[in-house]
Amino acid sequence: MGLAFAGGPGYADEADEVSKLIQNSQFEQAQARADAYLANRPNDAQMRFLKGLILTERNKTAEAITVFTKLTEDFPELPEPYNNLAVLYAGRGEYEKARESLEMAIRTHPSYATAHENLGDVYAKLASQSYDKALQLDGRNSTAQTKLSLVRNLIAGKPETVAVAAAPAAAPASKPAPAKTAPAVVPTPPVVAAAPPTV
Repeated sequence: MGLAFAGGPGYADEADEVSKLIQNSQFEQAQARADAYLANRPNDAQMRFLKGLILTERNKTAEAITVFTKLTEDFPELPEPYNNLAVLYAGRGEYEKARESLEMAIRTHPSYATAHENLGDVYAKLASQSYDKALQLDGRNSTAQTKLSLVRNLIAGKPETVAVAAAPAAAPASKPAPAKTAPAVVPTPPVVAAAPPTV
């Protein structure tokens, strides 16, 4: 069940077109269309989210973080922007910030499986760093060495970064309701948005 959108039928078409451009790696065109749309509808949560995905794909991490952070401020009940912030933070090695973002995603949507999995991955990375530090301080610590080996094996079975959420359901210009269904997930890199649900 998607969220209702008060913007009319043209909105879904434009979001679909931007999503298709993203899927076809036509990021400059996708950003131009998203920016043009947002010039008239700056509070549109879904198009802003798509813009964040575009910026991520274009390796404009700082700008993408700004977009997703602003989304969490304007629409704190949407879990996907928090999840994608965590992905960007993890990609920069900022695992504490990633953890905080994922915990917020889970607070807003407790059954958001992607955020739970990503949080596990972040905790594994934080554990690896702690065991590494323990070994630097005491190289003879065989328990820490065993645990570090186990955590590294766990991490080696996963992509280097956590999963990124697809665009949230279309949100009204005012306050959106929390997402009812878990969005599709695409591992990173590269980040590719799935087509947003039609409303």
